[in-house]
Amino acid sequence: MATLSIRSLPDDIHAALRVRAALRGRSMEAEARQILIQVCKPPPKSADFAQLQQWVDQMYGDKKPTQVVDTLIAERRAEAMHE
Repeated sequence: MATLSIRSLPDDIHAALRVRAALRGRSMEAEARQILIQVCKPPPKSADFAQLQQWVDQMYGDKKPTQVVDTLIAERRAEAMHE
């Protein structure tokens, strides 16, 4: 396994990590490891679609486009005919 050293960590972040680790009964190293695992580990593929759908819902709200795939396919076919 790899080793990571973090230099120039702000004092307030260091203190917050110390408190967070203590509240969870972990060492600071174990808490930092857990945080990095949660943030960096790719989510399961099924979660990808759910997160994407949530993002689309937030972006478009009630004005969500319909039949996007069908429209995209029709546009590509039209482009292919002109080539």
